[in-house]
Amino acid sequence: MVGVSEWPTPAAYPDPELAEHITYNPSLDALREFSSSLESTTEYGSASYVSEYRSRSADRTKNVVDANFGEDDFTVFEQGLDWVNDPSNDVICVDRVVGRHPDSSYVCRLFLPKEYGRIALSWAKLLEPAEGKEPDFVTVQLPDATNEPRIRVLPDEGLTTVLGSDYTGEAKKSFLRLFMLRAKEQGGLGLHAGSKRVTLDDDQGSREVGQLFLGLSGTGKSTLTSHGLWLDDPEGVEMIQDDVCALLPSGTVAGSEGGGLYIKTIGLDSDEQPELHDAATDESAVLENVAVDDDGTVHFEEPRYGRNARAVVKRDHLESSADGIDLERVDQVFFITRNPLMPPVARLSDEQAAVAFMLGESIETSAGDPSKAGESIRVVGTNPFIVGSEGAEGNRFRDLIADLDVECYVINTGAVGTDDPADVGVEETVSILEGVARGSIEWTYDDDLDLTVPSDVPGIEIEQFCVPDRVDDFVTAQAGLREERLSYLDQFDDLDDDIRDATY
Repeated sequence: MVGVSEWPTPAAYPDPELAEHITYNPSLDALREFSSSLESTTEYGSASYVSEYRSRSADRTKNVVDANFGEDDFTVFEQGLDWVNDPSNDVICVDRVVGRHPDSSYVCRLFLPKEYGRIALSWAKLLEPAEGKEPDFVTVQLPDATNEPRIRVLPDEGLTTVLGSDYTGEAKKSFLRLFMLRAKEQGGLGLHAGSKRVTLDDDQGSREVGQLFLGLSGTGKSTLTSHGLWLDDPEGVEMIQDDVCALLPSGTVAGSEGGGLYIKTIGLDSDEQPELHDAATDESAVLENVAVDDDGTVHFEEPRYGRNARAVVKRDHLESSADGIDLERVDQVFFITRNPLMPPVARLSDEQAAVAFMLGESIETSAGDPSKAGESIRVVGTNPFIVGSEGAEGNRFRDLIADLDVECYVINTGAVGTDDPADVGVEETVSILEGVARGSIEWTYDDDLDLTVPSDVPGIEIEQFCVPDRVDDFVTAQAGLREERLSYLDQFDDLDDDIRDATY
């Protein structure tokens, strides 16, 4: 056995163009054919599959930076490497590129058993083809290798091996995790965020506003990122990226996925999300764990296979999708929360924004731990794919937004209050986002919340969302929440004191 210190590199894997047992970069049609026995064809002519694992196995994922690896961990890579090299195996290999920006673009190589071509089919539609370049990142995914998933990552080497899971999200995130890490190594920061460009033309003149939305999968990030804010020409919105970006020191936000989006489909509504619904019902889409009858009828509203049903949809089937995937400059960052003790929107100082980044307050979704879906959760940066010190990420976030003069906000897309709560609906959220973009909201400091909140928002009666009015014994509840937050932040030794002291 190779010693634990002698990690493999991408060069250790066979050249797929020379190895006769490897089918290299087959067409999308061929990838679909390889998994034809697993396919249900929908009424739209698209492919639909049901996986055994229906979410990421986060608790079975380890990287060598944040965990102590031993020989058992190394054997995961050895097993993957041996499998790829074995000429008796039917191996497929697909190369794609994550990112387009010259400082943030990487060739990704995915090895899979041929019968799991469906995983490569979905993944390949998210990214763009590579042009004969050597890989920066390599992932081997062997769904049938073990009874329980074992996922191991060598970040410096750019290697991931996934044993025992057939979930497409494992392949997708294996590469995006490393994309985000490389951004941090370059002085920037990888973000689990969607990006959009808002074009405005009003009495303040014609201008563009770059926005980022940070939130856990399933909390509305895709919806807010793609929402057109009901603007009319010459104003409008372009969706840049849906899932993962890299905030570079220059202020540019480099995108990652140039081919498609991996959207949640439970509750996908043709009236509220017409663009996403149209893309998901196109024959080019690939459905995963969506309820599909024997006759091909699709039921997006039905959690037949759990609540993490997904669809890979093509960018070119979204009218609001921009041609490029990089945002030239970010002006505003929004943290999505569902905390009932938070107002619909609050404007944050740089240090408070770093607090919001560190808290990552949201609700657990079926994309993370289905057994805890709906429970309150805190995830630094709403990003469960951080490699290295999380406290250092908070410090880096504060420094970047301060240097780049970025405005930061926290928005509550759930309900305000615990007693007679007031729901924050789509109309209210859109009015807030438009008001922030235009700079038309009037702000005031709220001593009770220790936050800057709106006193006037065009289009809505903001008074109805007064948090203290909707929480019995608000003072006790607020004090308890702050104490929880401080206790949570205490675990991050690398986090600067001025950030912790800004806890609201």
